[in-house]
Amino acid sequence: MAILVDLDVQLARRNLSVGAFAEAVGIMPANIAVLKNGRAKAVRFTTPDAICRTLGCQPGDLLRWVPDDDTDNPRA
Repeated sequence: MAILVDLDVQLARRNLSVGAFAEAVGIMPANIAVLKNGRAKAVRFTTPDAICRTLGCQPGDLLRWVPDDDTDNPRA
């Protein structure tokens, strides 16, 4: 089982850079990169709250579950 973070998709849809987005959200760009690149091991609820407030989206727009068989192809 894998939880994938589609933050990069949301940023691309809005034509936002990581730096500009991090400043708008109030999160360090390095922490945004960790989320965007799928390296986060845990997330505080305040983080997706701030992201969703800034992007005007729902948590389900950011997170996606894929079965183990599909983790080799994360965009499947």
